[in-house]
Amino acid sequence: MKILAFDFSSSQRSVAIVWHDEFTGKNGRPESASIPDNETVLSVPEKRIRVHGPGAFATVEALETGGRTVHAFALVDQVLREARLEREQVECLVVGIGPGSYTGIRAAIALAQGWQLAGSIKLLAIPAPESIAGDALDQGLQGPVAVIIDAQRNEFYCANYHLAGHSCTETGPLRLLTAEAVLQEERAGNLIIGPDLGKSFPQARPVYPRAAMLGKLAQGRNDFLAGEKIEPVYLRETTFVKAPPSRHLRS
Repeated sequence: MKILAFDFSSSQRSVAIVWHDEFTGKNGRPESASIPDNETVLSVPEKRIRVHGPGAFATVEALETGGRTVHAFALVDQVLREARLEREQVECLVVGIGPGSYTGIRAAIALAQGWQLAGSIKLLAIPAPESIAGDALDQGLQGPVAVIIDAQRNEFYCANYHLAGHSCTETGPLRLLTAEAVLQEERAGNLIIGPDLGKSFPQARPVYPRAAMLGKLAQGRNDFLAGEKIEPVYLRETTFVKAPPSRHLRS
């Protein structure tokens, strides 16, 4: 299955195309894509294009850092061009639903919803902690980890995982913690990992939610959603304050 994944929930936004090896040709590469034998990084302004292959998964990924504007369509066009694919060849979309940057997550969801409205396509939603833990495992990290994501207001999202061999097991559900509670996680023996934590926890291992990992995690899943059913991960209760009635001022 040809999967297009995108995650805009952190300062490192990414879009990726991922194929399973059932689409590889006789030479071990996707027949419709140019995948080199070794990893290659191609430089473009404020973006990095990372190509992996060959192997069980062939991946083309675009990373964007810096600034707050998400160039979603430019990133999508870039990976499709590098993979030599047309939009009509994409069979499944995978969207990262955070938690993280609310604006970025909403942009990713809107892109997925609009794409599905334009044509029939499968759609999956995966939370950022799963992607972060999976990428940590790919980086060779082992043992207990606490995935930490800044929730603003002096609070942090936390989910616990145990990384062993090639498996990643959730050991603690996503929840909100204070900064002191995060430090307690570290004192309890958990490695602190996550995106954009340098200011709050300089000792943390920087690991970002990545579109390439979303595509890998999506392989074999069938819990597809309708676009209107996708919601960002947000643990705080939504509250509304009724505005006071308007007053007429005398002239």
